[in-house]
Amino acid sequence: MKIITLVENTCGREDCIAEHGLSLYIETEKHRLLLDAGQTDAVVKNAEAVGVDLSAVDTVILSHGHYDHSGGIVPLSKINSKAHIIMQRRAAEPHYNGERYIGIDKDILDLPNVRLIDGDLRLDDELFLFSGITGRRCYPQGNCKLSRIENGGKVPDDFRHEQCLVITQNGKRLLLSGCAHNGILNILDRYREVFGSEPDYVLSGFHMMKKDGEHTVEEKSVILETARELVQLNTVFYSGHCTGIPAFDLMKTVMGDKLRALHSGETVSGIL
Repeated sequence: MKIITLVENTCGREDCIAEHGLSLYIETEKHRLLLDAGQTDAVVKNAEAVGVDLSAVDTVILSHGHYDHSGGIVPLSKINSKAHIIMQRRAAEPHYNGERYIGIDKDILDLPNVRLIDGDLRLDDELFLFSGITGRRCYPQGNCKLSRIENGGKVPDDFRHEQCLVITQNGKRLLLSGCAHNGILNILDRYREVFGSEPDYVLSGFHMMKKDGEHTVEEKSVILETARELVQLNTVFYSGHCTGIPAFDLMKTVMGDKLRALHSGETVSGIL
């Protein structure tokens, strides 16, 4: 398996663009796929810089319905109009951060290769998608400003539009999530319901970033509690994007080498 971080908030090489977004390119035995496509056409430019042929991608998984994960889909479609683009049906609904629209570009829904799904889906013996995450342990506090539209008005987002990808390869399982808005611990609880075990690897943002000042004592407590639970697992975690550098560094003090950073343009090492 080969994984390259095409888009992330921080740069791993000088010829790649960093932006607030996420896109991961994955090669398996059967697939060339993307999890998310970043915020802009940076996914296209970075792919060219690192030698990834986006025209060969057969599957694009959208983790949830936010602009910083979907903005590169339309630019990608000009290079590759055949890849299946799979998202939860609710990812197409309007989403907001306060008064600011943060949902997907509606032009995506006009693409003929978009597939809207409801709930879990097994694509083949390598790829499985799950949603239905309802737990609220160590719930990301950054979610409090995020909303969706229901009956013509804004209500708190419940992130039913979020889905996670599980890749099975060579007897190992890799769990991928975009932002883990539902909380990484709750995502892992749902994973255990489906698979009855723990993943070998996790790649995900943890949605702990705080843009308006330092973390509060309560927020730090949630971050540390999350890290203390994760470090007990026989799982290696790769994170970045919406985790935020301060939260990542705080988790790193607990998790050590079990927590590794993602950067634009870098090949993810240590997997399979």
